[in-house]
Amino acid sequence: QVQLAESGGGLVQAGGSLRLSCVASGIIFKINDMGWYRQAPGKERELVASITSRSTTNYADSVKGRFTISRDNAKRTVYLQMDSLKPEDTAVYYCNTDVQITSASGVRGYWGQGTQVTVSS
Repeated sequence: QVQLAESGGGLVQAGGSLRLSCVASGIIFKINDMGWYRQAPGKERELVASITSRSTTNYADSVKGRFTISRDNAKRTVYLQMDSLKPEDTAVYYCNTDVQITSASGVRGYWGQGTQVTVSS
């Protein structure tokens, strides 16, 4: 089984910064794409940023220039540096990773439990 543990959420004033971390553990042969999603109250879950195993990144238009996604493959960790935070960034942030548990298995996506980010105005 694969587990994802997120950390780094909290309450911050507008204009501030937070850094989210997500560590994958368990039986893992290879981690492919990793990403961060968020879900605000009453809204659907949306992609914030993703990063491939070769560190190609993709960002939602709403966070471009403010958020930076990165990964440390040796630590099985993905990070989300969030700068210039706005009240509209308030949401639960979820980590998602695509994992192969053996060399012969297919790729399966796993989700973390989520971490709350609240930006006050």
